[in-house]
Amino acid sequence: MDREELPTIFNLASSDPRSELIDRSQLSEETLQQIDRIMAEMGRLRAVERKISRASQSYMKLNETDMRAIRFLISAKHTDSAVTPGMLAKHLGISTASVTKMVDRLEKAGHVVRAAHPTDRRSLCITVTPETHLAARQQVGRHHAARFGAAARLSPAEREVVIRFLAETALDLEDSIGSVGETKPPED
Repeated sequence: MDREELPTIFNLASSDPRSELIDRSQLSEETLQQIDRIMAEMGRLRAVERKISRASQSYMKLNETDMRAIRFLISAKHTDSAVTPGMLAKHLGISTASVTKMVDRLEKAGHVVRAAHPTDRRSLCITVTPETHLAARQQVGRHHAARFGAAARLSPAEREVVIRFLAETALDLEDSIGSVGETKPPED
């Protein structure tokens, strides 16, 4: 199967030509090239994930928030957990009113059902329909299986390096959120 070349835009020389964001004065050219390759592959991975997400949304005729809700409901189903509208709102980071509108839409489209909560008579729980569960498994599940395959092909030591890299990258990115808009003054 021919692989589509996905564009990557990350390159230190073009994105930070004067080292204003990243001091690379102590790094060798070989190190910089290798880091560029890592960043390019991360960009390619994000592009592929966006492509998969759009294809899944199109296939299931759902938007991104709907897909996140469906994934949450499927995970809850796998663990025999009841999901209330409030729990779904908290997970998605949206209001309960927005969840109500979304669930109305998803129920009308046959993706979810409302039922009495198994232990709280005052509450409802939301579950994914078997048809939507199967469609999500066929569409999204195979992509998760592909990720698993890539991880399984690594040695235990390689997996530890990847785990550390991803964890440190996530922490560094989270830390950078607070500094958005804060810039150091240009040097004369």
